[in-house]
Amino acid sequence: MPRRPPTTRAKGLFGDAPAEPKPAAAAFRANIDGGSRGNPGPAAYGVIIRDGRGEIVAKLKKYIGRMTNNVAEYYGLTAAMDYAQSHGIRALRIESDSELLVKQMRGQYKVKSEDLRPLFERAQKMSKAFDSFRIEHVYREQNREADALANEALDETEGKAPGAAPAKKTEAPSAKTEPASSKPEPRKIQARFRGGVLYLLEDVELPDGMVVDVSIHLRPKPPA
Repeated sequence: MPRRPPTTRAKGLFGDAPAEPKPAAAAFRANIDGGSRGNPGPAAYGVIIRDGRGEIVAKLKKYIGRMTNNVAEYYGLTAAMDYAQSHGIRALRIESDSELLVKQMRGQYKVKSEDLRPLFERAQKMSKAFDSFRIEHVYREQNREADALANEALDETEGKAPGAAPAKKTEAPSAKTEPASSKPEPRKIQARFRGGVLYLLEDVELPDGMVVDVSIHLRPKPPA
């Protein structure tokens, strides 16, 4: 019986098979924060960007003038996306401690503020240019680096060393200054109650052990 030539079936099945697709690149992560001293008042944003391995590749901060906290948050968001797009980053995950910003970007909250609407529309348009885009809410404690950058930008604008406590006045009282015995005006600070703990939403310089008075004013939850 004559011998058959070597079969080429195996080559047809395996040798010419398409290569397996390459795994998608790990997403870059951007922690963003915006703050205003006065709300509205002097405002700035801070952004920390990490690559897929968790290494910091950029730190962004900028004073943006007199604005509200929410406006500053959106400036931080668009700054992070602008950096990513200008550096060819196709997958981006945003982390923010602003529940309002995150839920508006996800479509869970309506944008009722006329100041925020153009910023929201620009951010939505930019987000659609990525192959992969996610935005997630994190607690303030997980966003301290971005918060610190925003405060550095404000300190630098006010002529303070980054992270320095406000300078104390040492001049003697005059006709234009309040007497040393006068009490400072109470400062209103927003806070969030979660898990039995009251979290302040602004940084406050207080000595350890200081006792403060707290007045609770309940606000209705923004409609979904």
